[in-house]
Amino acid sequence: MICAVGVGARFDYLQQNMYDEIELRCDFMNIEHENHRENCMGKDHNFPEDKFEKMEIPKEIEDVLTVFQKNGVEAHLVGGCVRDYLLGKKPADWDIATSATPEEIQKLFPRNFYANEFGTVTVLTDSEDLTLKQIEITPYRAETTYSDQRHPDEVKFGVSLEEDLARRDFTINAIAMGFDESGQQVIVDPFDGRADLNKKLIRAVGVPEERFGEDTSRLIRAARFKVQLGFSAQGGPQPQADEPWAQASGWEIEEKTEQALLKLAHTIDISKGAVRKEFLKMINDKNATQAMEALREYGLMKYIIPELLEGVGVEQNGHHAFTVWEHNLRSLDYAASQGYSEEVCLAALFHDIGKPKTKRFSAETKDWTFYGHNTIGERMAINILRRLKFPSQSIDKVAKLIYYHMFVYNSNPELGDVTTDKAIRRLINGVGVENIWDLINLRLADRAGSGVKKIEKFDNRHIKFRIENLLRDPISLKQLAINGEDVMETLKIKPGPKVGWLLNALFQEVLDDPKKNDKEYLKDRLVELNNLSDEKLKDLASAAKQEVGLLEEQSEERLKGKYFVR
Repeated sequence: MICAVGVGARFDYLQQNMYDEIELRCDFMNIEHENHRENCMGKDHNFPEDKFEKMEIPKEIEDVLTVFQKNGVEAHLVGGCVRDYLLGKKPADWDIATSATPEEIQKLFPRNFYANEFGTVTVLTDSEDLTLKQIEITPYRAETTYSDQRHPDEVKFGVSLEEDLARRDFTINAIAMGFDESGQQVIVDPFDGRADLNKKLIRAVGVPEERFGEDTSRLIRAARFKVQLGFSAQGGPQPQADEPWAQASGWEIEEKTEQALLKLAHTIDISKGAVRKEFLKMINDKNATQAMEALREYGLMKYIIPELLEGVGVEQNGHHAFTVWEHNLRSLDYAASQGYSEEVCLAALFHDIGKPKTKRFSAETKDWTFYGHNTIGERMAINILRRLKFPSQSIDKVAKLIYYHMFVYNSNPELGDVTTDKAIRRLINGVGVENIWDLINLRLADRAGSGVKKIEKFDNRHIKFRIENLLRDPISLKQLAINGEDVMETLKIKPGPKVGWLLNALFQEVLDDPKKNDKEYLKDRLVELNNLSDEKLKDLASAAKQEVGLLEEQSEERLKGKYFVR
């Protein structure tokens, strides 16, 4: 088989005549690993070569491939980017595999950094696209045993493309894209990954137990793929059923792969960062609730976050239509669908995790109570996130959100005492100014998880108005480019009422024309104002104070209009 690697000027979707057409031929070695191929495929099979609709490649990636091509080095796009393109999705990232060694890659791309044991060299670009500023390039490699179920005991470079693809997790990720001698894109697919894409089938490469044993985070990935591959991250079809997780993605896990997943669920090592990353990819997705149900279905949840399962079947009081488990998942579903931060999504999933432990029946109200569940939930969330190796900053934020999520707010005098500014300031200080808006978002997710039709009621809009009003810097002399000391130093005068009159007179001018808020201009203007009588300065100062009051009223009215409150 002959193929060309790299990108030439033949691709008509790129800028015309950007590059000279370059063709490089290389002979692929014959497949020699018969036993491995039989395990993976169950039949004899050469690399299939198939032309397909041209893959749209960013210029930054094209430039990298062209460098390899010019230097006679084999290189391919591999993994998720090829998979996503074949699924009709825009790749979120781009991975390149090459026959070059890490040292050779570094020589070809001087702007790089290399600090890992897996051979991956990160090439730096000038792209404005954050996903293309750093491009990871990895040599073809084979791996030996995985003593820690995550990292290979030995990495071997200088292997064939087939051997490199054979180490990957699933057949749909073991597809490469190269180029033939005419510059046409071709697919390299030794394990029939394209066929599995068409079947919507998640199948391990080779022996499933071996693949999962090498890296237990693949157990979570299999469940994640089953849920997420059927929906577009760019806003494709989403579940429409009453239950947010009710609609299936249409993908299935191949029987032997599924059996291995169920068998090995207990082996998952949650202390590895890869598990945390896979879990975050699940909860930050629009199909987050489906993903959580998949973890439960395959017996993974009880080894990752067993505390969540305590809420299964736990009925709540009359204010809730769903069990604790369902409510937490519905809250997460809303948070993820709104694109809330990672911490808010985690807080939404865990905010009522303490309810099963605090459930009590009240003879007075004839209903269930959950007093203190926010405090218990805070402690539980801290333990969970520490166990999953989350950074301390994220743990602290999630804990605060959970603890304060039960805050009470009343804007209607007819229903009792209206929440005071002091109480709101106390709430802001408690959760932190940097977290207050995330707390409000969590409140919305909590309401959405309860199944209410109107998620953002008047009280929620009203507290947002009051928070923003309280956080807003008041219009004051502090905004002037000079202060009282500057006045006294410039005019060589002593402290007294005149200093305030002069500052207010200057403030009046700055309010009318903000461009005048320049230290040198204001000092020069001070000298001129100093020649006015005290009575005139008093009048100017009084006018300034009146205008400040009017502007404050106008600012508050604008905020009320923003939140539709009175």
